[in-house]
Amino acid sequence: MYTQKVIEHFNNPQNMGTMENPDGVGVAGNIACGDEMKIYIKVRETEGDKKSSIIEDINFETLGCAAAIATSSMVTELAKGKTLAEAEKITRNDVAQALGSLPPIKMHCSNMATEALKKAIENYLSRLENSN
Repeated sequence: MYTQKVIEHFNNPQNMGTMENPDGVGVAGNIACGDEMKIYIKVRETEGDKKSSIIEDINFETLGCAAAIATSSMVTELAKGKTLAEAEKITRNDVAQALGSLPPIKMHCSNMATEALKKAIENYLSRLENSN
C-alpha cells in the first residue's frame, strides 16, 4: 500500500517538532479524517523582493496517519533552502512524487501538507506587512 519512501518518512520523520519564535506558522486539517498539520518556518531575508527570502529552517507537528506524517516530513524537505516563491509552487503532486506515490485515498494528505506550508508563508508575509 505505501512505498518504502513513505514508510521511511513515517518511521524517521525529518524536521519534526515545534520551533521557538517561528517567523511564520501555517495550520491545515481535514475534518473528515481528523488529521491536522502545523508547519513552522524561519526565514532569512534577502535584498529585493520579499518572496526571494529563503526558508532557512522548517519544522512540523502532525496529528494523523502514516501518510499525513510522511507528507509533512517530505514537504519540509522540499521547502528547506528554497525561496518563498519557490516553496509556494510546491504542489501535492510534487510531494506525492517525492514519496514515490501515495494511494489515491491518501492524496488529501499531500494537499494538507502543501496548504500548511502556503499558510506559513502567508503568515510570515502578513507579519512582515504589519510590522512596517
